[in-house]
Amino acid sequence: MQNDIYQIKKVLKTSGREFSYYSLAAMQEQGFEIEKMPFSIRILLENALRNFDDFAITRENVETLLNWKPEASDKDIPFKPARVLMQDFTGVPAVVDIASLRAEAARRGKNPDAINPLIPVDLVVDHSVQVDYFGTEYSYLRNMDEEYKRNGERYQFLKWAQESFTNFSVVPPGMGICHQVNLEYLSKGVIERNGEVFPDTLVGTDSHTPMVNGIGVIAWGVGGIEAEAAILGQPIYFIMPEVIGLKLTGKIPLGSTSTDMVLTIAELLRKFGVVGKFVEVFGSGLDNLSVPDRATIGNMSPEFGCTVTFFPTDEKTLEYMKLSGRSEEQIHLVEDYCKANLLWRKGDENISYTHVLELDLSTIEPVIAGPKRPQDKILLKNLEPSFVDALDKNFGRKYLKPEKQIKTWLAEGGSQPLNESKPVPEEIQIDPKIENGSKSVEVTIGSERFTLSDGSVAIAAITSCTNTSNPFLMIGAGLIAKKARERGVNTKPWVKTSLAPGSKVVTDYLLKADLLKDLEALKFHVVGYGCTSCIGNSGPLPPHVAKAADEHDLVLASVLSGNRNFEARIHPQIKMNFLMSPMLVVIFAIAGRVDFDILNEPLAYDSNLLPVYLKDLWPAEDEISQILRDVLTPKQFESSYSTIFDGNEIWQQLQIPKEKIYQWEDNSTYIKEAPFFKDLPDHPKALQNIVNARTLLVLGDSVTTDHISPAGSFKENSAAGSYLLSRGVEKNDFNSYGSRRGHDEVMIRGTFANVRIKNALAQQEGGFTTFLPTGEELSIYEASKKYKAAATPLIILAGKEYGSGSSRDWAAKGTFLLGVKAVLAESYERIHRSNLVGMGVLPLQYKNGENAASLGLTGTETFTITGIAEDITPLKELAITAVKENGEVFNFSAIARLDSQIEIEYYKNDGILQYVLRQFLHKS
Repeated sequence: MQNDIYQIKKVLKTSGREFSYYSLAAMQEQGFEIEKMPFSIRILLENALRNFDDFAITRENVETLLNWKPEASDKDIPFKPARVLMQDFTGVPAVVDIASLRAEAARRGKNPDAINPLIPVDLVVDHSVQVDYFGTEYSYLRNMDEEYKRNGERYQFLKWAQESFTNFSVVPPGMGICHQVNLEYLSKGVIERNGEVFPDTLVGTDSHTPMVNGIGVIAWGVGGIEAEAAILGQPIYFIMPEVIGLKLTGKIPLGSTSTDMVLTIAELLRKFGVVGKFVEVFGSGLDNLSVPDRATIGNMSPEFGCTVTFFPTDEKTLEYMKLSGRSEEQIHLVEDYCKANLLWRKGDENISYTHVLELDLSTIEPVIAGPKRPQDKILLKNLEPSFVDALDKNFGRKYLKPEKQIKTWLAEGGSQPLNESKPVPEEIQIDPKIENGSKSVEVTIGSERFTLSDGSVAIAAITSCTNTSNPFLMIGAGLIAKKARERGVNTKPWVKTSLAPGSKVVTDYLLKADLLKDLEALKFHVVGYGCTSCIGNSGPLPPHVAKAADEHDLVLASVLSGNRNFEARIHPQIKMNFLMSPMLVVIFAIAGRVDFDILNEPLAYDSNLLPVYLKDLWPAEDEISQILRDVLTPKQFESSYSTIFDGNEIWQQLQIPKEKIYQWEDNSTYIKEAPFFKDLPDHPKALQNIVNARTLLVLGDSVTTDHISPAGSFKENSAAGSYLLSRGVEKNDFNSYGSRRGHDEVMIRGTFANVRIKNALAQQEGGFTTFLPTGEELSIYEASKKYKAAATPLIILAGKEYGSGSSRDWAAKGTFLLGVKAVLAESYERIHRSNLVGMGVLPLQYKNGENAASLGLTGTETFTITGIAEDITPLKELAITAVKENGEVFNFSAIARLDSQIEIEYYKNDGILQYVLRQFLHKS
């Protein structure tokens, strides 16, 4: 049928070629106020106009976008991204699901090849490298070897998918972080397909996908469930967003960095409240921000709570595209298309935003964030009192500043491979001292001696795409290392250091600048090209540090240039985690502690016992800029990305099956056919009310997807550990939860198993609950089995911002498999709420600021939720009856957070993929 309903299809001439496109300028000429719309809304409008079919995308959808108003709307709109980005932790379960859909289609006699990505999918293997080896030249190669040993089966599966599916490519391990690779290489700005041009758009299975907003690309993180639906041709539906304008003026002052800027913005936007909203950046300050600066902001959109933080295309975009090696034809296409189609930022726009927030960049001071949330900004000058306050507030310790007499450590810097199975050397002695509740421990290794205390830095990691994509910050870190070498000071012996660049471009320009050797002299050797500490793959602490931490409950700290610092995410033995620029990571590794006045106290003493201060090592802005001009050229990008899909010799030699249907191995503990689609009934069952449900967990505010579905290591006495031991897997081969996301038996046992999760129904911290019928305290998994055996439905009670953090589909899948029918929370983070719906779990929201405490709910009640079976509608108010242990009956109501009609369809079908499979089977 004719889908150009407004007759706006035009021809664009560029670089001697002609393309068709849907003209927003033509819509403006027809009287629609396109130029008053935020740029981000214009891109959504173009998407709907181009994909209109009057079925999945209707005229009403288009008109909803055309009539965008700054005020909130409850109408849903569709979005068909041009492509999908995945990383391996979230990508493997997505590919398992698609392979499982194929298997079910084949069992039903359908053509399995019809289950195939309909849009391009790029999967970057970046989340599996762990820092086992550090501080040596061989660290990178040995970590890579360990990575393949641990993950060979997963990588074979991904390589099979690359060969079996069309429109599916894999960037092998050791090449970079998905977001930096996306920014530097994969993103086109404007896409040409079948003679038509349109804005580059995508969704990604990692919440930091908005990093590419910095280059003018609309993109955001979704759960693997939503991504799979998009891959299979389904639009993504969501409520028409409000758009908050972030007006930037001025310029970042000397001494402050783009990291300081982004952490300041995190606090600003979180305080205002932008969850589920779009943020669009404008103002004269944009002229002073490079694309890497902008991408640093876009990257942390999930930390702000918003869906995107969008930067419209302008001259800075073209400068970056040229620098990063894009072709002249592509750069001309981006410029000509955006200028022709009202998508080019001139700087004098008159756009109507829902609300405008302003930030004068010249007011930004050096900051860090922590100790457990990215939005908790701390002025660098206030770090010491902030640490003292957090130590008292979170751990009940009155701080007494210890003397830190630093001697040397014979095996400093990780000159031996370290892992959990390595015994602590007998010559190590650990003597605790406790004064006024504050703890310090003297560690003796033979004749060597040093002191660890509350506030000692155990991990210093230059990691994550947030900052390693920014050449200014990385050159700055290298210069600090150089100046430290010149003063004869080093990192402290107890600090586990690591450098994990986001792409090989970073090491290329550090080598060219002759600064990599300085970082390596301070033991910041390259440990891998991946997320490492930011995702929790920090690897084990050195044995003496781990022993001191475990036996004496030290409050150790990590410093990292990442974007996440939630409890137990970085390392289970580290209790305070601080985000900062790569430059400050080097500084704190030299200091070895966070409990001091960094602006006025010395970081260290040189060989002549002269103090070395922060100001002695901090490079001048001109010094950094001059080096950048000398070393950063398009050749670095072209060289690094010319072999991006090749992989190393190990990858090339991986043997894979040739069948289109994956041959599942019964003895595998990594890859298993998903249980959601086997023998799926042709039609969904009628919706039922939830009757006599019990509560599995009672949780507080800011429960993250890390709490719900941890990605890091786990112990043998955990439910997942016990399962693997029963399957003959040795403890040293457990790997991590993240690496085993292709196996539901492991992941269901890991759901709500974070060692720091606090469930009010359990005495123990970590994945435990009370089985209410008997009062016994069990693991979450064991309690779930008992409730299932009794056919008892389960619910979860939670507070504000439930499900914040990474976009983990297993946080919803595991919840579903545990038998949870509904979650009742004060508010949700966007992605997790959507994922719950996508798995057939009902998200409920308290009304009018109520919560469990205000309603007197303890979780020991029996709950019946009605109104589900009777004509469920978007955002319907449901009646809830709670029966207390003494028989008292209490009634209240909550909002069903099924936000659109299509979400109701997903819920009716027990999930979005079940809906897609049924649609496929019916059409076939």
